[in-house]
Amino acid sequence: MAVAEQAVRRGRKYDQVLDGARSIFMRDGFERASVDDIAREAGVSKATIYAYFPDKQLLFLEVASQECRRQTEEAEASVDGEVHVHEMLTIAAQRIVSFLVSDFGQRMFRIVVGEGERFPGLGQQFYENGPGLIHTRLAFHMRHCVDRCELEIDDVDLAADQFAQLCKAGVQEKLLFGAAKTITPAEASRVVTGAVDMFLARYGVKVSL
Repeated sequence: MAVAEQAVRRGRKYDQVLDGARSIFMRDGFERASVDDIAREAGVSKATIYAYFPDKQLLFLEVASQECRRQTEEAEASVDGEVHVHEMLTIAAQRIVSFLVSDFGQRMFRIVVGEGERFPGLGQQFYENGPGLIHTRLAFHMRHCVDRCELEIDDVDLAADQFAQLCKAGVQEKLLFGAAKTITPAEASRVVTGAVDMFLARYGVKVSL
């Protein structure tokens, strides 16, 4: 059965299972992570895991998407109401950069890219539940800013992708290829400021004096 057709079943040990799975996936990757190890780490039986997650791929995607949803929900809580476009973009950029430089974000990316050929559909499902979700919410808020005459954008979907890429500049490739082991707070702040300033230079509404 395809991953998209399966359903996650929730129960009182759902969070416990996810916490255990997260630890094992981070330690062993996707292929080498065993259900036995996940059950041991979570302190539950294998039967409990299979009752909630019929497939290991589904469990992996739930771990990844839960973190992406948490990041997105926290960001949206910060922009609830009529915040100015500069503040909205700054909050979004801070969240994107924070995820990229996190140990979780780096490991998830490596796992998905490394296992993609052996597990067709894993990358697509990860995108839809992670970066795709962020893209959707970015586009939503950008359209709202267009309606408020704070941005001038013809292709909002493209602009949302462009903004996400600006947030990766000087961060993702350095970490991915080992050119840098960590990104300092000052470097992260520089990337955030640069992404927002460049985006507004292209799409921001110029105020006439």
